[in-house]
Amino acid sequence: MSELAGWKHVYSGKVRDLYVPEGADGLEDTDAVLVVASDRVSAFDHVLEPGIPGKGELLTTLSLWWFDRLHGVPNHLIPDHRLDGDRVVERIPADVSGRAMLVKPLDMFPIECVVRGYLTGSGWAEYQQSQSVCGVPLPSGLTDGDRLPEPIYTPAWKAPLGEHDENISFERTVELVGPQIAEELRRLSLEVYARGAAIAEDRGVIIADTKFEFGADRTTGEITLADEVLTSDSSRYWDARVFATASTARERMASFDKQIVRDWLAANWDKTGTPPHLPDEIVARTADRYRELLRRLTGE
Repeated sequence: MSELAGWKHVYSGKVRDLYVPEGADGLEDTDAVLVVASDRVSAFDHVLEPGIPGKGELLTTLSLWWFDRLHGVPNHLIPDHRLDGDRVVERIPADVSGRAMLVKPLDMFPIECVVRGYLTGSGWAEYQQSQSVCGVPLPSGLTDGDRLPEPIYTPAWKAPLGEHDENISFERTVELVGPQIAEELRRLSLEVYARGAAIAEDRGVIIADTKFEFGADRTTGEITLADEVLTSDSSRYWDARVFATASTARERMASFDKQIVRDWLAANWDKTGTPPHLPDEIVARTADRYRELLRRLTGE
């Protein structure tokens, strides 16, 4: 966390820090929030050491790229500059330029809006037990990494910091936010996933699954896309060519996200106590995969 001139730090999550303008009391008393993406990396609900160099800037760049392509979907971005006469004044401090977004505060819904286009991860584990995921029945005979007949919406309850998020049924989301909002969260999530997946597929990349967060605009009540969107921290990205040609399930799910970190940690830590430091090689390989995904999608 950095001290930023003109801004007051009010919150830190696992990988992001939030600031409000000096003079504001907090998130409830501001019309602008500075969201700074750090280079911290988390896995299994722990922040790991060291971070991934350049990760904050890479993920911010990717989020902004996706927000720009999701025309018609309200999002939380607000202008990051203003005019002072004929002079353009940047509102984002130079110290965090490139890894920060200026956004409007929202009344956030306590739902992680997860969409799965492929069966893997916790969904695969649940499917093996019940042939369903979060109450959504699926065909028999699927294997780890298989494409689903159609994307499914499998929400999770957003636990307080330090606790585990919990997969929940759609019916439970109705209890939490009401039927109209629950339906709209599902509709928007499936729409954004479908649009993103099509764009990624044209660039040789699969979005296996992803999660979104939404909030209500404090003035209009409009449901608004927030947080990061379709980044390699919030989504599981695979190489489409490798997926089509690999001979094993593990090989075909070659990932552009932090799966390298998860795999190393799972093999070298029993999930008790403090996690071990990440080796330099794991850090470097993870950074390379983040950069490669950005290049594949944006051409930059």
